[in-house]
Amino acid sequence: MIHLAAQQRNEIAAHGERDYPYECCGLLLGSFLENGKGKICAETYQISNSREEEAKRNRFLIRPEELIRGEKYAASKGLDVIGFYHSHPDHPAVPSVYDLDHAWPVYSYIVVAVKSGRAKDLLSWEMQSDRSRFNGEEILNVS
Repeated sequence: MIHLAAQQRNEIAAHGERDYPYECCGLLLGSFLENGKGKICAETYQISNSREEEAKRNRFLIRPEELIRGEKYAASKGLDVIGFYHSHPDHPAVPSVYDLDHAWPVYSYIVVAVKSGRAKDLLSWEMQSDRSRFNGEEILNVS
């Protein structure tokens, strides 16, 4: 389960709309709850999609130096990277096989569907520990 405020949902949706028809991407910063009982997202951290232009419509890339910059920013605020988000332009908010191949267990993966430039569904996913598939993750709305 991930705790997510309306402001963070709105930031992810707005980022997806702004980058449409390309995929947007970013980090989820916050903390892990004890005993693996979920995560609390404190803020989002936007990153520019570094994929070459023709691939940005259905793939995103976070360069290592951008990830390191985000991790340092999180640490400076006493936070951890608890997950990632990205958009699926004109596709459902369901992780692709490519997403599965490039994900890591423990983290949350939020996908926002952006249809014709408007954000629609926003869903969160967690990879099974054996890396075989994603399971839907409950989003708990916080104020």
